[in-house]
Amino acid sequence: MVISYLGGECFKVSFGDLTLAFNPPSKDSDFKSPKFGSDIVLVTQDHKDFKGIDLVVFGDREPFAITGPGEYEVKGVAVRGFGAESVYSNKPGVVEKHINTIYSVALEGMTLCFLGALGSSSLPQSAKQELDNIDILFVPVGGNGVLDHAESYKLAVQLEPSVIIPMHYTPETLKLFLKEAGAEGMQPIEKFTIKKKDLEGKQGEIVLLQA
Repeated sequence: MVISYLGGECFKVSFGDLTLAFNPPSKDSDFKSPKFGSDIVLVTQDHKDFKGIDLVVFGDREPFAITGPGEYEVKGVAVRGFGAESVYSNKPGVVEKHINTIYSVALEGMTLCFLGALGSSSLPQSAKQELDNIDILFVPVGGNGVLDHAESYKLAVQLEPSVIIPMHYTPETLKLFLKEAGAEGMQPIEKFTIKKKDLEGKQGEIVLLQA
């Protein structure tokens, strides 16, 4: 599995011939537009910063879009979505309540948990009961409508993933998060290539990806 970060909350996850896109921003977003094709796209919230489904279409390949809570199985990939609250607006001082979907994705023998624009470290009961044995956790750390650096690290520790990948941050909030995690001075890597066997012995290891 190869994981690449495109800024904001947008990730490209590739394994074999399949490609997943997480939260690609739309053309109206201030975040950088993605430029790759995907087979499956997961959108956590109906917001311009996360719903650029049309931007991860390539040629005749049009992705299967997952945009809310439920259970899905697409091309051998099992996905479960849990509804949670979000107040993300990307407008300072403006509070907008939304449903944010937390996704659990099983592929290549690994479990990925994508928190999206989660606004509270208090998870819904349905998610608490189901989110376990997480291999890779994608967590927002930027505040301003999503979890801040302290909340996100506290939740990450509670969920006990093997690997934690921060997203949705500014340089300052990232610095604070890394300090909270005892990983100050960490340098980003271009992409994260991982197999199940590589996760043995890892507990809450931070992986910082270059946008």
